[in-house]
Amino acid sequence: MTSVKIRYCPKCRWLLRAGWTAQELLTTFEDELTEVSIGPGEGGQFDIWLDEELIWCRRDEGGFPELKILKQRLRDKLDPERDLGHSDRK
Repeated sequence: MTSVKIRYCPKCRWLLRAGWTAQELLTTFEDELTEVSIGPGEGGQFDIWLDEELIWCRRDEGGFPELKILKQRLRDKLDPERDLGHSDRK
């Protein structure tokens, strides 16, 4: 079972960003992911976990993920040989 957890700061009003990110990941990885959950976190948080591995932390990375980069990170963990089409082009 492969799941993604998105934790966002509700005080910063990042729920819509979390929802949009979840939608994009479910659309791209519909066969690989069994679930994407969204939940409130703590002040300034926007973290994305693949199972138990943190793959994006807004504080550590200095901002929000570009979806292209996030999708590449997920692909590299789930199916490294997979072509992401336009998300792999420079």
